[in-house]
Amino acid sequence: MTTEVNARGARTADYDFDVPSGRIAQTPAPQRDESRMMVINRESGTIEHRTFRDLPSLIPPGDAIVLNTTRVYRARLLGTRDSGAPAEILLIKRLGVDRYEAMVHPGGKLKPGRHVHVSPDLEIEILEATERRTRIVRLRSTLPIEAAIERYGHVPLPPYIERPDEDADSERYQTVYARESGSVAAPTAGLHFTPELLDDLARRGVRRADVLLHVGAGTFKPVEADDPSEHVMHEESYTFPAEAAATLNDVRESGGSIWAVGTTSVRVLESVVASDGSFAQKSGDTRIFIRSPYEFRAVQHILTNFHLPRSTLIMLVAAFVGYDLTMRAYREAIASGYRFYSYGDAMAII
Repeated sequence: MTTEVNARGARTADYDFDVPSGRIAQTPAPQRDESRMMVINRESGTIEHRTFRDLPSLIPPGDAIVLNTTRVYRARLLGTRDSGAPAEILLIKRLGVDRYEAMVHPGGKLKPGRHVHVSPDLEIEILEATERRTRIVRLRSTLPIEAAIERYGHVPLPPYIERPDEDADSERYQTVYARESGSVAAPTAGLHFTPELLDDLARRGVRRADVLLHVGAGTFKPVEADDPSEHVMHEESYTFPAEAAATLNDVRESGGSIWAVGTTSVRVLESVVASDGSFAQKSGDTRIFIRSPYEFRAVQHILTNFHLPRSTLIMLVAAFVGYDLTMRAYREAIASGYRFYSYGDAMAII
């Protein structure tokens, strides 16, 4: 009898696959909703090829879409050490008015007591090292700290986008409904939405619930342990408002379904849902790691992008879709020329 430990999809290595470099999107589509969209039917196992602009035709009136309204801030700070050599600070979590947890490069040189000079208006002091090899840093500026970050910071594009950030990224690496600053990575499934498409969904009777989860740099961290259960999940803060709870409870009671836009929305919903499937206002931190076997209680459909090999995100998708169908879809996406990762194409799981 097959046991869980050797079942397909139970090991990290099961999520290895090669994406040709030309398939990794370096820039966004010319228009947000012109991205391609693979539609996967979990019941029939069928795969269709559409465009994101077709999304309203897939969602029945009375269903709800759940959007993560976090906003990406200019968290990447480039400067020089006292020696004049280059240094990079990636702010990942605010700890106080002028203190942040940060990832630094080069890590061996940026020890407590060292400084990084970003501009005459902004200097960063390394205060201490953490157990997870990040740093606690203090920002010193003649400007308000947030204003200094906005002026001198760079859009924190993920490492697989192999180019410097450009002016256009300030707008395109941000959802059109982003509100509260706090993420160092975009909730990328939402990048395909336009105001017009959201209006079209509303006209068709599709309801909307807004939630908040600030995405951390850990979203890009691969699972290194052979057994995914040994992976230490990164922590992310979330807010699930009373308005969202009321909307989703009403949708469920009326027989509608919930469409989570992105794995970030999935993580919020599955963190707050009660055992009976109901919702209530809640906020806090979550380390939820969704992988097979997992019983989804909050979500019936997911909109997402294509994810990195060995990532917690592809494991989440496989827990929802099934391992074999997920990997078949990824193979077909590669063969069919889909664009991968943050600026890439979308997947609708129905």
